[in-house]
Amino acid sequence: MSKTEKEIVKSFYETDLIRNFDSLSEFLHPEIELYWNSSFGFNKKDFKGIQTMFKEMSASFENFRCEISHLLSEGNSVTIRYTYFANIIEQPDKEEAIAHFIAIWELKDMKLYRGYQISQQGDNTPESMRSFLSK
Repeated sequence: MSKTEKEIVKSFYETDLIRNFDSLSEFLHPEIELYWNSSFGFNKKDFKGIQTMFKEMSASFENFRCEISHLLSEGNSVTIRYTYFANIIEQPDKEEAIAHFIAIWELKDMKLYRGYQISQQGDNTPESMRSFLSK
């Protein structure tokens, strides 16, 4: 039984991408384009750029996980709201939210193909973190 678009996006974000680079080709279309607006400005990434990003992150983080608060699907598009948490190598016992995201993904051939993402630095205040709890 094949997965739905929503299940594919969820599986991608639940995969340990900083330890398992090979899984990127399972989820990402070879012609992927990610349009990313962050608190640092605009960035466009292709497959190689995304792969490089996760390899660089593996050198900085002891542990890295994604917590999804919202996951919506319509047709071949999926919207996800999530937070990445990490333990940095310098403080392996302390996990913190490193960034909050909202992304809209279009899938092609059941792989992430076109992404539109916004992010901001993690805010670990209790009120901010409660806003990311699933309703």
